[in-house]
Amino acid sequence: MSKLKSLTSAALVLAAGAAHAESHMTEVVFGTNWLAQAEHGGFYQAVADGTYEECGLSASIVQGGPQVNNRALMLAGRIDYHMGGDLLQAFNAVKEGVPVVSVAAIFQKHPQVIVTHPGKAETFADLTGLTLLIGDNGYQSYYQWMMAEYGFTAEQREPYTFNPGPFLADENKGMQGYLSSEPYLVEKEGGFTPDVFLIADAGYSTYATTIETMADTIAEKPEEVKCFVEGSIKGWYNYLYGDNAAANEAIMADNPEMTQDKIDYAIEKMKSEGIVDSGDALELGIGAMTEEKVGGFYDKMVEVGVIEDDIDWTAAFTTEFVNAKVGMDLK
Repeated sequence: MSKLKSLTSAALVLAAGAAHAESHMTEVVFGTNWLAQAEHGGFYQAVADGTYEECGLSASIVQGGPQVNNRALMLAGRIDYHMGGDLLQAFNAVKEGVPVVSVAAIFQKHPQVIVTHPGKAETFADLTGLTLLIGDNGYQSYYQWMMAEYGFTAEQREPYTFNPGPFLADENKGMQGYLSSEPYLVEKEGGFTPDVFLIADAGYSTYATTIETMADTIAEKPEEVKCFVEGSIKGWYNYLYGDNAAANEAIMADNPEMTQDKIDYAIEKMKSEGIVDSGDALELGIGAMTEEKVGGFYDKMVEVGVIEDDIDWTAAFTTEFVNAKVGMDLK
C-alpha cells in the first residue's frame, strides 16, 4: 500500500471514530432564567471549551427572558436542566408537589442589592431612614425579612417599576437592584457611583443561580446529572479564572444587547463580592451546598412568614453531585 493510501485510510478511520463518538454523545438542553449575561458565563464556557463533551454530553443553552418560562419547559420534558433563582423557588416547588430538585448552587450569595446616593447610609441598618423602591416580588420575599430583621416598614417602601428615574431624581431614595446591573446603569445614566449594599452580606443567606432538574432525571440518569453538574462547575472556574473570550462571544451572540464592558463589570463584581467563589465553595468547590445553610435559610423564611413551617425542605435539594472539590485545581 502506498504512503498516500495509508494516510487516507488512517484519516477515514479517525473520521469514522469521531462520527461514532459523536453519535454516542447524549444531547441535553439547559435553560437559563433570563437573557444571556456574564452571570451565566460558566455554562457558556463549558459549552465553548468542550468541557461537557469530555464526559459525553452534547449540551446546548436556551436563554430565558421576559416572555420565556424555561422552568415550565423542563416540567414538560422539553429541556433537561434549568437555572433556578434561589431557595425560595425550590421550597415552593416542594410545597406545590412539583418534583424539581436543586443539584448545585453556583452562587453562594444572592446578588440582590440596594443602591443609594453616595453617603446616604453607612450600614445596611441605616437604609431604614430612606424611601426604598422595591418591586412586588422583592416585597413578598426579602423585604419581609428586612422588616423583621432590621425594622424596615411597609410605609417606606414604594413600588419599583424598573425605571431608575425616580431614584436618580431623589437622593433620599434607595433602589433595589442586581449587583452587576443597576449600579452600572446608575454610573452611566446618573453620572455618579452609588453606594451598594448586598443583602447577602446583611444576612439574607439563600443560594442563587442553582442548577435544577427533575427527580426522575436524578433517579434514572445519575451519571448524566453528575457530568452536567461537574462540567458546569469546571466551566465556572475556567470562566472566572481562565480565558473566557469564546464564552463571552457566545453570550453576546445570544443577547445582542449585551456588551463587553457590561460583561467585564459583571465579572469583576462577581469576583470582588464573592458571589460564586466564597463561603463553603472555598473548601468544597464551586456549586457547594450544605444542609446547614439550606435549613438555616428555611428557618429564617418561616420565622418572617414568607414560607410555611410544614414543608419537607430537604426534598428541595441534594448534595449528591457537589461538595467534591471538583475543578478547584483550575483556579
